[in-house]
Amino acid sequence: MKRRVFVQSSILTGAGLMLTPNEVLSAQQKRSGLNNFERLTILHTNDTHSHIEPLSEKDKKFPNQGGVARRMTLINNIRSEVENVLLFDAGDIFQGTPYFNMFHGKLELELMSKMGYNCATMGNHDFDGGMDGFKNALQYANFPFVCSNYDFSDTILNGLTKPYVIFEKGSLKIGVFGIGVPLEGLVPKHLYGDTKYLDAIKKAQEMADFLKNEAMCDWVVCLSHLGHFPRQFEICDPVLAKETHGIDLIIGGHTHTLLEKPEVHENLIGEKVLINQVGCYGVILGRIDLYFGEGKSHFKTRLLTIG
Repeated sequence: MKRRVFVQSSILTGAGLMLTPNEVLSAQQKRSGLNNFERLTILHTNDTHSHIEPLSEKDKKFPNQGGVARRMTLINNIRSEVENVLLFDAGDIFQGTPYFNMFHGKLELELMSKMGYNCATMGNHDFDGGMDGFKNALQYANFPFVCSNYDFSDTILNGLTKPYVIFEKGSLKIGVFGIGVPLEGLVPKHLYGDTKYLDAIKKAQEMADFLKNEAMCDWVVCLSHLGHFPRQFEICDPVLAKETHGIDLIIGGHTHTLLEKPEVHENLIGEKVLINQVGCYGVILGRIDLYFGEGKSHFKTRLLTIG
C-alpha cells in the first residue's frame, strides 16, 4: 500500500467562532483535485492548565480569549461541518487556576468529556494531585489516557491508562500513543511514586512499529509532552521525530510553544513528520485537515485568528 496523503493543516486561535464555510472548502477541494480523497480533521489542545473561563480582559497576550464554553461551541460547529473528527490533548490539563485547587482535576476532565475529547496524554502537572488525585479525577473522563512510556504496573494507576488506542473513522485507521517527559528532577518523587519512566525514543519506536506495521494504521499520531525544545532534558519533539520512523504527526505540549504553522521534519529514514503545538491556557485550538488517497502529497497551512 502506498503512503497515504497529507494535504492541508490549519491552526484556529482564540477559541472563538469564525469558521471556514463549507462552500470555500468545497472550492479548495475542487482546485486541488481532492474530491476523491477521504477527509479527517484532527483538533488538539495542550497545556490548558485548569483554565475554565476566558482570560482576563487585562491579559497582555490574550485578553478575553479562551474559555471552555467557547471552545466547546467551536468544536461542535466543526463537527457539524466535518464527518470525521478526532479531538486530542497533549497534557498538563491540571494546575494553574483555583479550579484545580477546588475540584482537584475532576471539573477539567468532566468538561473535556462533555467536549467529546477522544484521547489525551499526561503532562508533568497532571501528577500535581499525586497518584490518588489523578485516579480520583480519572473517573470523570470518558476518554482514554495514553501513556506509553510511563509504567504504572506497581502503582494504583495500573491498568487505568493505555499504551495506545486505535480509532476508525470512515475507512481510516488512526493509531495514537503518548510519550511523557522524564519525571525525576521535575516532579517530586512522592507525587509519582513507583512510576517507572521508559526511554522515550525506544518506546516511541516500539509503538510506531506496532501501529504502522502490525495494526496497519493509515496515520500514526504521538501525543507528546516532551516539549518543543530542551528544558531540563535533552529529549524534545524534533529529536523524537529525527530519531524514530513511522510517526506521521507529533502533537506537542510542555513548553507552551505556539507554532504559527506545523513544522516539517525528516525522520530516521527520510520521511516527513509534522510537529505542532498551540501555546497554552486553552486560548488556541489546533486544527489539522488531512485528505487520504493514493498519489503525491501536498502540504498547506493557514492561520485563522478568531474570537
